Amino acid sequence: MTATAKADLLRSLQTDSVLLLPNAWDAASAAVIAAAGAPAIATTSAGLSWSLGRPDGQALSRADAIDAVARIAAAVDVPVTADIEGGYDDLTATVTGVVAAGAVGVNLEDSQAPGGPLHTIEEQSARIRQARTAATQAGLPGLVLNARTDVILFGLGDLDQAIARTLAYAEAGADSIFVPGLLDLAALRTLCDASPIPVNAMAMAGGPDVAALAGAGVRRISLGSAVAQAAYTTARQVTLELLGKGTLDSLDGTFDYGELNGLLVARNRP
Repeated sequence: MTATAKADLLRSLQTDSVLLLPNAWDAASAAVIAAAGAPAIATTSAGLSWSLGRPDGQALSRADAIDAVARIAAAVDVPVTADIEGGYDDLTATVTGVVAAGAVGVNLEDSQAPGGPLHTIEEQSARIRQARTAATQAGLPGLVLNARTDVILFGLGDLDQAIARTLAYAEAGADSIFVPGLLDLAALRTLCDASPIPVNAMAMAGGPDVAALAGAGVRRISLGSAVAQAAYTTARQVTLELLGKGTLDSLDGTFDYGELNGLLVARNRP
């Protein structure tokens, strides 16, 4: 499938239905997620950063981020959308790089640093147009651009301000809007009703499930760093059990070695 076809598929998945996006952080996690039936894969900047020994929060280098996206995209046949955080200082170079690496979508946030401040609406709108121009020049004008606003996540504004940014980002050319931290169903319904583009919510343990989020009008549901956190939690639990009781019950139900290895063998044959 060509990059254009993958981008078209990714866009249709979030407009014609509810797109469920488990987030991968390396090639193996992407292969596992795709093999489980996910129609598309999003990367998680947090999981990716942790796997490289760095904290989350725009601490990756552009080269490291692009290399990771390339490995993930090469491991699967489904569309991949890349979390590029704030763009890694040179947004044009970053978008050009991830398109070349095989991504057909990006997640671009409006925070300048963890906790803020945010780019102004005018600044971020210009950055969205810049990303679109870069994608077009890279041969993928249909890049699916998920615009993330951290107004709610960082407590820097209210729902009205999130809606104002949504409208501006849509006007600038964003394909969907992501407001992490917003899980109140009534507020999500208000946002979905006001938004001319699909709304992305980040689901989390203890929060509304897929049916409730979809019922509020959400059309794209991702998990952020949750899957990576679950994997690292398993690593800790196995270690604690081994060093404590000396048993291995925590390994019950884990992937068979041959099955997991087999997901990558075929793609690496000459």
